[in-house]
Amino acid sequence: MSEPKIVVRNSGPLLVTGVRLIEDVDGNPFRTDDKETVALCRCGASGNRPFCDGSHRECGFDAVDRAGS
Repeated sequence: MSEPKIVVRNSGPLLVTGVRLIEDVDGNPFRTDDKETVALCRCGASGNRPFCDGSHRECGFDAVDRAGS
């Protein structure tokens, strides 16, 4: 597994690489099927939260975040 990294996509998900465990508020693990990179929803419209299912393209989500902004 690589060094943990999070990439913010324009008007899209957070791409998370190198994380072995994602837990809900109660400490229950989400299945990541040993994927190197997972996409986490930022728009709130995904039917597979916390993971992205591409719903941001249809719901009008607009976010272009830059470091230091």
